[in-house]
Amino acid sequence: MGFFQNMPLVLNTFMVAVSLAVAAIPEGLAAVVTIVLSIGVTKMSEHNAIIRKLSAVETLGCTQIICSDKTGTLTQNKMTVVRHFSEDQARLVCGMALCSDAKWDVVQNTAIGEPTEAALVADAAKLGFTSEDLDEANPRVGEAPFDSGRKMMSVVNLSPSGEYVQHTKGGPDVVLSRCTMIHTKDGDVPLTDEWRTEIATQNKAMADDALRVMASARVSYGKSCPADFSPEALEHDMTFIGLCGMIDPVRPEVRDAVAEAHSAGIHVVMITGDHIDTAVAIAKELGIIQDRSQAITGAQLDKISDEDFLTSIENYGVYARVQPEHKTRIVDTWKKKDKVVAMTGDGVNDAPSIKRADIGIGMGITGTDVTKGVADMVLADDNFATIINACEEGRRIYDNIRKAIAFLLSSNLAEVISVFVASLVGFTILEPTHLLWINLITDCFPALAMSMEEAEPGIMRRRPRNATDGIFANGMGMDCLIQGACIGALTLVSYFVGLSFENVSVADVISGVNAGRDGMTMAFLTLSMVEMFHSFNMRSRRQSIFRLPTQNKWLWMAFAGSLVLTFVVIETPLALAFGFAEISVAEYLIAMALAISIIPIMEVYKAIMRSAEKKAA
Repeated sequence: MGFFQNMPLVLNTFMVAVSLAVAAIPEGLAAVVTIVLSIGVTKMSEHNAIIRKLSAVETLGCTQIICSDKTGTLTQNKMTVVRHFSEDQARLVCGMALCSDAKWDVVQNTAIGEPTEAALVADAAKLGFTSEDLDEANPRVGEAPFDSGRKMMSVVNLSPSGEYVQHTKGGPDVVLSRCTMIHTKDGDVPLTDEWRTEIATQNKAMADDALRVMASARVSYGKSCPADFSPEALEHDMTFIGLCGMIDPVRPEVRDAVAEAHSAGIHVVMITGDHIDTAVAIAKELGIIQDRSQAITGAQLDKISDEDFLTSIENYGVYARVQPEHKTRIVDTWKKKDKVVAMTGDGVNDAPSIKRADIGIGMGITGTDVTKGVADMVLADDNFATIINACEEGRRIYDNIRKAIAFLLSSNLAEVISVFVASLVGFTILEPTHLLWINLITDCFPALAMSMEEAEPGIMRRRPRNATDGIFANGMGMDCLIQGACIGALTLVSYFVGLSFENVSVADVISGVNAGRDGMTMAFLTLSMVEMFHSFNMRSRRQSIFRLPTQNKWLWMAFAGSLVLTFVVIETPLALAFGFAEISVAEYLIAMALAISIIPIMEVYKAIMRSAEKKAA
């Protein structure tokens, strides 16, 4: 009868306790997730990845495709001219320098401007033709600025002889297609098929050596200045002058970054405006592709239907001579295959593709304000390796969020289970104030400390997770249930041990003859400490904590602080306010032993799950 007489009180206590345990979950999760993301964003910024949208942090962890520019991202963007093809090198280098917006800085003895143009200006300066002298002697009177569509730039200068001369530079294939003459040692002669073949051979030889090749041409207008400076009016019937081959060394860290991306299941794609031979040579050097058949030009892409491209896109790792609209098409096609795509860019025309991608990445050094404005992440160093580091950090952050959520849920579930079982039997194992203390002290501090957990070994040897996976995917929900049940069981065992030390039966507690304070005190001590020891289990969901190569000093600090506070509330006058009893040393040791036992229990569970998952794979 005692059980039924106390039912209203028991149920009231149960409901209050459960309310406290459950109510602590959303606030705790929200705080932990916010702090984990904030710390992750700060850490990324320290490594040159500036996150503009918090959602990008989570998306980085499941990135499957990275579409990257070549120049400045995969390479150092430090162009140097190393080879020429021309029968009049002086005319070639002067024409290239005049058709450039870069300038020679006499004070610093270097060229200032866009890297490709700066390399051409520096090349002319080596022969004694500085841009300052050239510009003074050949003032510019008109120009057709560079355009990514036609891949050329033209200027018209007034030469010292009083003639108006047009200088054009651009991609060899497009410049050559507009030429009808070639300048040789014998003067200007018709551009025959033999000459075109020779130029194409020289161009390919340079490109095969991973050189970026630029062509130069010119038109003489005599004493009459052109009335129209539009590309259509200027860029036709030109005289071919020669080729300049320049090298842009690859970033030394990129090859390892590409290899790490591949091991992480991330497909790396190079997108460039360079000639396909140059792009293939660089891509092979970096390990992006193994064969030229994996490369395609923008012109070839235009001939492929959307349906065919959808089935063949996985065959390509290099896109050369592309237009901005090609980037958008590539992103859209990958997304149709349900892939999470990251796209880099620096120009205004790249903004649509960056905005369309799941992760838009702008360049911090060479990028325009428009590009940075639509990007989810900005690379302060324009370095591809920074993207891979950010992907790793994204995975670490997501792992830590899952660990913190699993810890909080299993801890609160343990509280609910222990209180629920006690309520069914008819006794009070913990008061609401006890649960509130546990939620504030032994739950929150370890969960926050988990935000500082280092990446687990092999994190970049895992396949990207599916973007549609929920937070409880891959059995995490079952993990929480089992962990909560184990912690709840240990708490109940500790309570009954406390009753035995007090020589009190459960019936006495139910009937109200004895409050069972020893049992309640031991249950409180065990639950507090088992959650602290369990937080070390949560450092890795499947790996043994004894095999982790690093330590989390923040977790140790949380453990020490919670340990001190727990003993303070039990051994100081605060114990009276909480209704705790003075327990013996033996009871202390048993309560602590039960708490520590969660570690070997979880080690066995992890071993079983590792074996099961290995067999399933």
